[in-house]
Amino acid sequence: MVISSVADSLVRGVESIGDSVSETFFEPVIRLGVTGLARSGKTVFITSLVANLLDRGRMTGLAAQQEGRITAAYLQPQPDDTVPRFDYESHLSDLTGASPHWPDSTRAVSELRLSLKVQPAGLLSGLQGPKKIHLDIVDYPGEWLLDLALLEKSYEDWSLETLSRIANRAEASAFLDAAKSADPGANHEEPIAQDLARKFTAYLTDARDAGFYDCAPGRFLLPGDLAGSPVLTFAPLPIVGPSRRRSLQREMERRFEAYKTQVVKPFFRDHFARIDRQVVLVDALGAIHKGPQAVEDMRRAMADILSAFRPGRNAWLSRLLLGKRVERILFAATKADHLHHLQHPRLTAIMEALTRDARDRANFAGAETAALSLASLRATTEEMRSHNGSELPCVRGTLLDGGKKAAFYPGELPEDPSHVLGPARDGAKIWLDADYGFMSFAPSQLSLRPGDGPPHIRLDRATQFLIGDRL
Repeated sequence: MVISSVADSLVRGVESIGDSVSETFFEPVIRLGVTGLARSGKTVFITSLVANLLDRGRMTGLAAQQEGRITAAYLQPQPDDTVPRFDYESHLSDLTGASPHWPDSTRAVSELRLSLKVQPAGLLSGLQGPKKIHLDIVDYPGEWLLDLALLEKSYEDWSLETLSRIANRAEASAFLDAAKSADPGANHEEPIAQDLARKFTAYLTDARDAGFYDCAPGRFLLPGDLAGSPVLTFAPLPIVGPSRRRSLQREMERRFEAYKTQVVKPFFRDHFARIDRQVVLVDALGAIHKGPQAVEDMRRAMADILSAFRPGRNAWLSRLLLGKRVERILFAATKADHLHHLQHPRLTAIMEALTRDARDRANFAGAETAALSLASLRATTEEMRSHNGSELPCVRGTLLDGGKKAAFYPGELPEDPSHVLGPARDGAKIWLDADYGFMSFAPSQLSLRPGDGPPHIRLDRATQFLIGDRL
């Protein structure tokens, strides 16, 4: 087994060096990872990004487009034959059809290759023909990314940490009762293990719906073809000592280690470790609406997510010899179209504060990071409405529930982000001096001019940060 493992590592290393040489000297490839936790808008982001790179009329913030150097863009077959293709055409039809609706959320890894023909910039640009640059977009659930932190934990450490963290959560009461009544030292019985895993999964689902973001293991929420398998049939237990053979604790420990070995490590090796640019999408408005506890939980989740990256700058030689490291990471607050543009700077400031710990860690390691607010697909229009003698900046759109048109004022975000993060860090239950509303809007019907992609807010600036230096 050791020889086989070493041989596999050597083969992968040779393949990686070959790919790096090809990318460096012939047709460069940018692998862009797109992730975020549930309902952050990953599918819409990728669909709108691709549509706006194919029809670039709205991408004025992308320097290569503004300079007229992008001469063509087209979709190509993806290079990884074993990874599902991101269903761009169906998702675009969902968003731009006669009855537009939001597409289904990400439930597994998928990939799409978009190739660009770009005229080089600089003094010698007139002497060179256009070069081909491949953008490989990798879509994966953020819940899976949180699993990478499990690799450094034992089953005992994970159990104690998890039970302590969820001890006061109402969503965990049924599971905690079952865990307390279970005897870790008793002989393993499969019905008991299945009941514990089922209740733990129910807790994770309820916690995610309630606005918690530390819902790992991620495959419990998005099992795919692993549903019902032993590798997903474990749960944390109140451990008081070492396990004995054939005990419930020993079996749970074995399955936890199998989850790390057979689920988490292959994902890291085959997909995540090859990414060199990354965008992390965050539904910050949704967290603010749910309250201080959700905001603090999101802040911690962002720090945990960044700990999974290997940030740093990719010189071409280091890529050949040492492997890839994430060069640029963008933290983006989505659904900016739910606010009037007058409040967008405040949302961006909150996003910067939320991800401060994570970004500081990445910057220290040599990666370049940024935070901004965006809307991948603009679903609202803006208007000012009179109320009690003052003008309120509102947005108008079609409500997701009921389909009626409505104008909405969500409340005024604070100019100082500490007014949000302070109560969150202090453990406040509710906002004491404000009430932040949130409304879900459906995508609006579009009538696009030739050459224009779907309307967005700052998607072009996000693209410039992520890949503009390579075009």
